[in-house]
Amino acid sequence: MKIHAGAPVRGACRADRFVYTRGDVDLIPAGASDVWQEDDAGTSLILALSPSLLRRVAADMGLDPDKAGLEPRHQIRDPQIEHIAWALDAERRAGDPTGLLYRESLGVALAAHLLGRYKAPGRLRRGLSAPQLRRVTAYIEEHLDHDLSLDRLAGVAGVSASHLKTLFKRSTGVPVHEYVIQRRVERAKALLLRGDLPASQVAIEAGFAHQSHMARCMRRVLGVTPAKVAARAR
Repeated sequence: MKIHAGAPVRGACRADRFVYTRGDVDLIPAGASDVWQEDDAGTSLILALSPSLLRRVAADMGLDPDKAGLEPRHQIRDPQIEHIAWALDAERRAGDPTGLLYRESLGVALAAHLLGRYKAPGRLRRGLSAPQLRRVTAYIEEHLDHDLSLDRLAGVAGVSASHLKTLFKRSTGVPVHEYVIQRRVERAKALLLRGDLPASQVAIEAGFAHQSHMARCMRRVLGVTPAKVAARAR
């Protein structure tokens, strides 16, 4: 990414003439290239986002990290890009007084903005295939009272853990950990309505760490306490 940082510069790209002014942005994805001629000496700020950062931010946004990319754009105006760019430049000029964490936070903010506004079209993939989704959800139902780690569920689906997070949410509309909690709450509700187990045992059978954990999740998902659910059985 190139942000024009100096006095106006005249130039041409192929047959088109242009004038760059301070804040004009060129967005050039990795692997892309272009050629232009500038008639005047100019000053630009170059920002390079690492592929690993783009992948991580894409996954957090529910995009396929292997396919999410940016669209080439030339001479655009974007106040948010400018704000982040000038903040990074000021930090560099000051000798990086606030350290790596500050730069990384700005990099994450920039990557999220770019992927949200300038994402390349046609790069999204579908979610889990129907057989993959059936395998994962069936495994969850059969093992609600066991440790359902992301790595284990990814192995059932046959994808990486980071990929599962993206594809599962795209398929179901909810993150995989939230889906597991919802299914455990439903299991606990069914056991409480059956009325033959104490709440402490119901929590274990449904896969919760303890009774208070079950109560917190049930209030959040169903809006009622385990005691109220159990009261219906009586």
